[in-house]
Amino acid sequence: MSKTLNKPATIKAEMNGHHANGTSKSERVPVMKTYKIFIGGKFPRTESGRYYQPKGTDGKPLANVCRSSRKDVRDAVVAARGAVGGWAARSAFNRSQILYRIGEMLEGRSAQFVHELVLHGSTKAQAEAEVAQAIDRWVHYAGWCDKYQALFSSVNPTNSAHFNFSVYEPTGVVGIQCAGSKGLLELVSLIAPVIAGGNTCVVVASEKHALPAVTFTEVLATSDLPGGVVNLLTGLRSELLKPLVAHMDINAVVVADATKEERTMLDSEATCNLKRVVYPKVSDWSGSEAQSPYFILDTQEVKTTWHPIERGQGGGGGY
Repeated sequence: MSKTLNKPATIKAEMNGHHANGTSKSERVPVMKTYKIFIGGKFPRTESGRYYQPKGTDGKPLANVCRSSRKDVRDAVVAARGAVGGWAARSAFNRSQILYRIGEMLEGRSAQFVHELVLHGSTKAQAEAEVAQAIDRWVHYAGWCDKYQALFSSVNPTNSAHFNFSVYEPTGVVGIQCAGSKGLLELVSLIAPVIAGGNTCVVVASEKHALPAVTFTEVLATSDLPGGVVNLLTGLRSELLKPLVAHMDINAVVVADATKEERTMLDSEATCNLKRVVYPKVSDWSGSEAQSPYFILDTQEVKTTWHPIERGQGGGGGY
């Protein structure tokens, strides 16, 4: 009988936003998402076991984000090195198809990217514009996969009975350090030209705008992109930049918004295996200066081939 009498009171309390024990629903602590790193097509937790919490505009933590270590950098490089042979060997047209498919998937999850950019401080209008431009830029580079060779390769004049060809080849494993002025747009602008040219990469995401970066890898994980082509680490730039450039199995590094002190360190550490250091000359990632096929060439090597001409009777020539 007592339970029957108390039931209406319980219902009334819950309708007023309170549990029967007097606890307000507004006091509920939400389950905060833990954003993992992305290595070899999988989502492991950081080897260090450390996390940090980027803050929103209201000063409250947004999520638990992995604080990667030097060991995570080494693991990511191993994955990238294991994938570079297969990715570079694919036809340029097939790479274009895979990148375009990723663009389709980005379009389908655009609302989530908008939400995360808003959490990081963008207005809804700014976030929508950035996501749309990021998708368009990704598709732009998808279209260049099978075209840049035709534009930049050449047949060179010689003084002997030879054909001389210069073509571009991927340099190998590329390290990428993001700055984060545009959480998603900068990320895709740095990754797309690197993998469009057949390289694999190890990316250190912006520590202040990590959410859209990890969500971007969730798109990659469910796409046709082979595991290891893109590997992404989150954490502190001050802890990860030096291990990235000093790694002997990284062939080039692309560093956005490097300070004078960072450039001194990068130029010094890069001499260990004579790796190329690229500083993108981009002041505004939303401008036309941030989109060009020449960014593909930043992580390419020129291969020149000599082919003899067999001279036939009568002065004719042929292969």
